[in-house]
Parts: sequence; C-alpha cells; structure tokens
Amino acid sequence: MFIPPPNFKPPEQEKEQSKGFLRLKASHLQIDHEIVEQIFGDDHNAYAVYYADKKSLLLAPVSDELFKKLHKASQHMLKDRNLKGDKAIALHEMIIDNQLDDTDRELNYELQPGLGILNVKL
Repeated sequence: MFIPPPNFKPPEQEKEQSKGFLRLKASHLQIDHEIVEQIFGDDHNAYAVYYADKKSLLLAPVSDELFKKLHKASQHMLKDRNLKGDKAIALHEMIIDNQLDDTDRELNYELQPGLGILNVKL
C-alpha cells in the first residue's frame, strides 16, 4: 500500500498549478498571481495593444516605456481580484471595438518574462 507524503502532488496537478491561469470572464482578463509576478511585478497598471490580424493581445508593465512607443499601446488598470495577488483587466472597449468573442473561457498565452511581455490569444 502506498501512502503519499503530505506534500505529494500528482504530476497533472503540479503542472497545472505551475502554469497559472489566464481567462476571459465577464469581459475581464483574469490573470493568475504567478503570471502577474513574472510580468508586472509591483506595477498597478499595464500597457495593452490588440493586433486583429494576429488575434493577439500584448500586455506589458507601465514601467516599460519602450513597449508603449513601439506598439502605441493604451494604459489599463490591473485590478486586485483576491489576496493571492490575482489581477484583472477590463477589456470591454477592446472587445466591442474589434468585435471579439466575449464568451467566458480559458485563454492560450505565451509568457516572455525576459522581455516582460504577455502575449494572449483572443
């Protein structure tokens, strides 16, 4: 009989937790605290730009002035969701302007912490 130690996590559960979540819910982008820490750090605002041809939303911290100049991004507030540090960004205007699907769902993303950029597939 196998009795797992108290800190044992099945491989599937461990993989899911280390990845972090990113989802669209009620026209808000909900970002897991692990992703927030890697990309935004202590910033309370983010730059965002949507490229319709790539169906890609790029996000970067406001401390990255080069991102704003290169992408002509707009500034959005990172709203606190809970005590863990999860954040949310309102995307109502972007969804309406680009006629995007506003269905609540998990989103695919690419994390580029070295560059400080989060690439979200909408």
